[in-house]
Amino acid sequence: MNKCKDFQKLLREPGSFILPGAYDAMSAKLIEETGFKAIYATGAGISNAQLGWADVGLTSLKEVVDIVARMADVTNIPIVVDGDTGFGNAINVIRTVKEFERAGVAAIQMEDQVSPKKCGHFSGKEVISKEEMVGKIKAALDARKDENLAIMARTDAIAVNGVEDAIDRAFAYYEAGADIIFVEAPNTIEQLRQITSSLKEIPQVINLVEGGKTPLISLKEAEEIGFKIMLCANTALRSAIKGITESLRILKEEGSQENLLPLICTWEERQSLFKLNQIKDWEKKYLNI
Repeated sequence: MNKCKDFQKLLREPGSFILPGAYDAMSAKLIEETGFKAIYATGAGISNAQLGWADVGLTSLKEVVDIVARMADVTNIPIVVDGDTGFGNAINVIRTVKEFERAGVAAIQMEDQVSPKKCGHFSGKEVISKEEMVGKIKAALDARKDENLAIMARTDAIAVNGVEDAIDRAFAYYEAGADIIFVEAPNTIEQLRQITSSLKEIPQVINLVEGGKTPLISLKEAEEIGFKIMLCANTALRSAIKGITESLRILKEEGSQENLLPLICTWEERQSLFKLNQIKDWEKKYLNI
């Protein structure tokens, strides 16, 4: 099994696909179990769930690598990791790519923000020069061992310099060798169409953040406009936050689990997800239990 080749095949297949975000091994398993074709290891979600802080560049490379390695260990579909800015300059990018490749990812996303970065839908972002980002992309390509490991280049320039500069940067990043282009946080449908029409024949990402700057559209609409990947980076995380909050509220107010049952998975569903039967088989085989 080569997850990098599997992801490259996804990029070449007809039609668009949804890329849901995972923030730990459990959410990655749920994405695979639901039938999605790939997983996005969300930087914002990892920061929220693992550190308890907003997405403002506080996570370290090692923290993200450790979590992504756990995701890759328990799933069989490709993982696209949010590599933020590459965690430094082009020299840092070399180490970043090597670490993520060893962790088992199929694609690495990097963006042209200044370090420390901010969530793409936050205000107050800054970007590095186009030339510096091109250097980072070239370093990433040279650092990978598997030529099928995809590099996704993201530009946050719309919020800083406008859509024309973002398109110019996106094309330069593709010319530098990026496999996928990601223009972050367009504000209107017109901008979405302008981006895809200017970058035809290049696999492109639309990032749909509930409550964010980009209008929410369906997968069908995204495909019609020209996007290959519809990224839903933190839908699962935000669903979990709401579900956990509601369950805890009921538990506190009622002092009973009786009315929680419709909100939680069954005992059997939980053990099935986490492969208890596999562990029992190993116990019989190796421990003679």
